[in-house]
Amino acid sequence: QVHLVESGGDLVQPGGSLRVSCAASRSISSFIGMAWYRQAPGKERESVATITMEGTTNYLDSVKGRFTIWRDLAKNTVYLQMKSLKPEDTAVYYCNAVDVRTSYWGQGTQVTVSS
Repeated sequence: QVHLVESGGDLVQPGGSLRVSCAASRSISSFIGMAWYRQAPGKERESVATITMEGTTNYLDSVKGRFTIWRDLAKNTVYLQMKSLKPEDTAVYYCNAVDVRTSYWGQGTQVTVSS
């Protein structure tokens, strides 16, 4: 069983920055890839940023240039740095990890962008 624990969600003003973290209970090098998803009220969950085992990253068009995903293998943690935040970025942000058998999810962390 793999546990993913997100943290760092907060209330921030538009234009502000925030970093959320996802700590895994085992080596993240064992995953095929990891990702950050988000789900806003009344909307479907969407992929925001992904990082493969090789370190290749990909982003949702609406966050390109504002969000950055990276990982710290020594800490078994994946991060999402968010800047120039907009009200439409408000959502619960979920960490996801995929290995050869299944996909794992964290419990989510709330990010609210509001003045």
